Amino acid sequence: MRLHIVKFMLKCQSSFQSNSVRYKTTSAQYVASRARDATFEKLMDKYKNLLKVIAVQDVILANPANNPPAASLDFLSRLSQKLHLNRGAASFLHKYPHIFYIFYDPIKSQPFCRLTDAVIDICRQEAVAINASLPDVVDQLVRLLSMSTTKSLPLRAIFKVWRELGLPDDFEDSVISRNSHLFRLHAAHEPNTHVLELVDKMCSNKFKAAVENWRLIECCKEDSTVDRTEIRFSFKHSHPPGMRLSKDFKAKVKEWQKLPYVGPYEELLEERNSKAAIMRLEKRAVSIVHEFLSLTVEKMVEVEKISHFRKSFGIDLNIRDLFLDHPGMFYLSTKGKRHTVFLREAYERGCLIETSPVYDIRRKLFDLVLLGRCGIVSNKQKSVEISQGKSCLQEENNQ
Repeated sequence: MRLHIVKFMLKCQSSFQSNSVRYKTTSAQYVASRARDATFEKLMDKYKNLLKVIAVQDVILANPANNPPAASLDFLSRLSQKLHLNRGAASFLHKYPHIFYIFYDPIKSQPFCRLTDAVIDICRQEAVAINASLPDVVDQLVRLLSMSTTKSLPLRAIFKVWRELGLPDDFEDSVISRNSHLFRLHAAHEPNTHVLELVDKMCSNKFKAAVENWRLIECCKEDSTVDRTEIRFSFKHSHPPGMRLSKDFKAKVKEWQKLPYVGPYEELLEERNSKAAIMRLEKRAVSIVHEFLSLTVEKMVEVEKISHFRKSFGIDLNIRDLFLDHPGMFYLSTKGKRHTVFLREAYERGCLIETSPVYDIRRKLFDLVLLGRCGIVSNKQKSVEISQGKSCLQEENNQ
């Protein structure tokens, strides 16, 4: 019976189940049955290498004793498994000569690796851009706390996504301590755990969710595809190319779009006392993760990282299944041995539509990753070019 249910799910491709119970055997099978989007898969296939580069970069920058910062190949090799460098550190570093420079230290009698001048310059530019955007960063952190049911979050959860939110690496001092009128940090009941909370818990009343901007623009369009009577509670949808949308699926999406819900910055007073109330709470959970992704620099995040906020946001549902239930709003990729979710509306043809100064600078590092070994002349190529050059000179002299 369970096998028949899975086959039915694969045939219909209707993982959206707001109005009925979603029958599935395991979460792994549910992930496997999702409709693929080649554009996002291609992007993530390249982006996973950037994540490895950033991980190695962080290790090198964590060794400030050397000037410029450097790490021995032996040390990086011992971290290969943790850094997910399947073929070892040396092989990985040689793939990106525009990013990593390997040299021999005669004093320590071993090879070391440092970042190239181009990457060091990118790191400086990113630090400057983040510092210039601190007012926006503070606003985003306030918004994040405002979505919590208690207007507070575990500090360890924020540490998980500090890069995604565009926070400086010393945000405890540069953001939290310097804005004591907004944030308060105190010890939690658990040992070695701290909680960050808002000083003014009523400030969330002034915020509007990012989806409101889309609704406003959509209302003003003459060729809007969304019913103006339903747009008050609607979200933008764009399903993966090739995904078969049945009439039943479309009807459920339309019914879900009309469903009223409590926004991510509004106080939640509703209880799970009816089926309709459960559906509204599920839509609120969707609105929270939609807003969360809107606050990130790349409009994407690892599912494991956002799961750390589930309890604080009052979400009782499985976060990963929530993304899979709404393929028109989110896309879940499993590339690179990690589950990463994208906000579909923020991308067009694999590119972020609205960028920020921080993103633009981070993109420079991504471009170096995409460049790989292109533009690097090997010793073999040099010898060929030298011999060709000598031949040309001989020909000119003979003439």
